[in-house]
Amino acid sequence: MTLAKPAMRGLLGKRLRFHLPIAFALSLVAAAAFKYGVTEPRKQAYADFYKQYDTTKEFNNMREAGVFESVRPTGK
Repeated sequence: MTLAKPAMRGLLGKRLRFHLPIAFALSLVAAAAFKYGVTEPRKQAYADFYKQYDTTKEFNNMREAGVFESVRPTGK
């Protein structure tokens, strides 16, 4: 009884033809999931935050807290 020789000729090409489309499809799915699962909600959160963000009010709060060296609080 003899063992069959393993098929080594063309093995890389055969395995690439099988695995390459799967890897490509999975990478597209992962990219789409990241875009719609992470970046789109993050952009929406930033847009919502800056819709109601008042820079003048925030500046005045920081000025009163003494954050800036070049601007004195209004009470002093």
